[in-house]
Amino acid sequence: MDESQLDSLFGILTSGGPLMIPIALCSVLALAYMVERSVRLRRGRLARGAFHHELIDALRDRGPDAGLALCVGDDTSQSRILAAGIARADADWLQREKAVEDAGAREVDRLSANLRPLVVIGMIAPLLGLLGTVWGMIEAFNVISSGEGIGSPEALAGGISQALVTTAAGLAVAIPAQAAYYYFRSRIDAFVRRTEDLYLEVSDVLAGRTPPLAVAPAEPAPAGPAS
Repeated sequence: MDESQLDSLFGILTSGGPLMIPIALCSVLALAYMVERSVRLRRGRLARGAFHHELIDALRDRGPDAGLALCVGDDTSQSRILAAGIARADADWLQREKAVEDAGAREVDRLSANLRPLVVIGMIAPLLGLLGTVWGMIEAFNVISSGEGIGSPEALAGGISQALVTTAAGLAVAIPAQAAYYYFRSRIDAFVRRTEDLYLEVSDVLAGRTPPLAVAPAEPAPAGPAS
């Protein structure tokens, strides 16, 4: 992009008037939250790929204490949720279930906390653009009412340009913010489903209901001589 194109783009943006300032601020905030959530919701920070098998093997081979130690040493959201249930291995099923639900709710709230600003920005940016549209049309009609715009389309260009630019800018900020929110929300939902599936396996191991290893049937003893 050459200098003339940059100057043209800057001129278009500045033609939107003072409401372009809060719209630009919304765009900066949206980008900051997108980057922060991209880092925080990386798969490696939610759950390690090998953790599933390591935890089940530890619980089966060495018991709940080994599984709890593995969870404590694994700094991921999934391990913190499962640790709440494994720490209550001697409690009944309902107590374990309640502890895991509470830990899961806290973790999901923590993961979703910085998604709310994306929703707010997705709602506010189009409204700011709409306000700029209304303001620009008011200016255009003021020009017409004063008689300056009659027979002179150039006199109306300022208000109409402001109306169109602010609308486009508001939508350009809101659409990526909304898309990012639903993308990150889907990642959290997928993480919750994976954690629920793993907890069902953990719960089965803690309850001692793991399927037994297959054992070959014993050969029948030879029949003794008939008496």
